[in-house]
This record gives sequence, C-alpha cells and structure tokens, in this order.
Amino acid sequence: MRSRTAPASPGRARGPAGGAAAARRDSTFSRGELLRPTYPVSVKAAATARSDDRILVVDDEPHILRALQATLRGAGYEVVTAATGEEALRSAAIRPPKAVILDLVLPDRHGAEVCRELRAWSEAPILVLSAVGDEGEKVAALDAGADDYVTKPFGTEELLARLRAALRRTAPETGPIFQIGELLVDLDKRAVTFGRKPVALTPNEFDLLSLFARNEGKLLTHPAILREVWGPAYDAESHYLHVYVSQLRRKLEPDPARPRYLLTEPGAGYRLVNPLTRET
Repeated sequence: MRSRTAPASPGRARGPAGGAAAARRDSTFSRGELLRPTYPVSVKAAATARSDDRILVVDDEPHILRALQATLRGAGYEVVTAATGEEALRSAAIRPPKAVILDLVLPDRHGAEVCRELRAWSEAPILVLSAVGDEGEKVAALDAGADDYVTKPFGTEELLARLRAALRRTAPETGPIFQIGELLVDLDKRAVTFGRKPVALTPNEFDLLSLFARNEGKLLTHPAILREVWGPAYDAESHYLHVYVSQLRRKLEPDPARPRYLLTEPGAGYRLVNPLTRET
C-alpha cells in the first residue's frame, strides 16, 4: 500500500467556472428522490460494518445528509458529514475516513476536484453520488480517482452493497486466488476455472481477467484497462478491449449475449460482478 501524508490544511478553494449553481438549476433532482428506502436495514448488513468504519459523507443539502446519515448509522457505520469541498478535505486530513461518499455538486468547488485532491494523499475508496446523468461526468469522476459512481435516485441497499464492496477491495489481500461466483482465478498458477471446469485463456485474456478479478465490483474505465493490460501507448485503442471482452464472455458466460459476470457500463467501462450476490 502506498504511504502518503495528509496535508495539514487544504488550500483555499478556487472553484470551477460557474459550475455548481448552474448544475443545480439544471438538475431534475427534487426532494424525496434521493433514496428509495428499504428500511429496516438488514441485520446482516449491520453486522458486516465495524465500529472503526468511519464514513465521510459530503453533500450541501441537509435533507440528503440526514437521510444518508440515518442509513449508514443504521448499518453500523460511524458517520462524519461535510457540506463543502473544503470542509470535506479538512475533515479527511484530521480524521482519515475508511470511505468517502461524495456529491459532485458542491457550493465551493466541483466534486471531481475534491476527489482529485483526496486521491493525491488518501487511498480511502470514494463513491460519487449525483443527479448528474451525463456519461462524461461519470468518466471525469472516475478519472479523478473515484472508485464507483451512483446516480440519484438509488436504493439504500444498493448504496450499502456498493460501500461494502469498496471497503472489501481496500482490505488486505488474503491470497492470490479470487473467487467470484462460479469463477475462480489463481494468479500464481495463471489458472482459471468456471463451475469447477478449467478454462483455457490466452496470456492477454488472463491478464485482462486478473485485472477485473483484483477489482471485483469496481467500474474500470476503458483507458485505465488499456493502460494496465497493454501499456500507456494503447490507452486510445478501444477496439482491443472490445475484442478481448467479447472473447472472455464467450469462454466464461453461460449466455454471452446476456452477460451476468462481465457487465458493460455504457460510455464508461466494464465491471466484473458476482451475479449470485446480486440476485440474492
């Protein structure tokens, strides 16, 4: 894990050009649309949270902060809130959180800028929330260092599931073997099985699958995948990615036309998920 030092006091906000107020005026979000409650939060969800799992929630709308605070505390998390980007950076520097839930539209600066500054010295997973539906906003947030993106309105169970997945990804690895549903990826042996049957992969196919396995549940953008698997010179060669993803689906998915493991996020990238968990 990289060792980084948090700044003593984040700098004064310069703020994005005209962004926050205009984005809020254009947003279709209204009161009551943020959460589709599924109360009470399940006992199982609450049991998975630890008392030292401090979550920093950043949003300038009080009713949203209250709703998220109630949801997260009901699941057993400690919650710290901030209403501005500067307040969030200061809070994270003083009391480093286990994860950050960050709205893109803030009064002093754009959420992507906050995300970029946080990522410069913190490895805490960042989940971006916003009513902004533009795919370009999603990609910009992910490129700024966000780990996942959730569009309002969303269900409380979905939010908690994504948060648990983000926290699992930052936990110390227990070994080089990853199991996602019926899929088993052994990094040391460079071996793959599906439903206990061996799957023959080419070197590039295995490298691509191992990247997805190490980032289970995380949305990986096209350029990030290409740089990691093929190198910096290939970050614009999206046709490589489309071809290899199609090949992996043919070898791993029961129905490649309707993938359940390797999902496409239109205009953003791909995500490897456990369908057995998603369907329960």
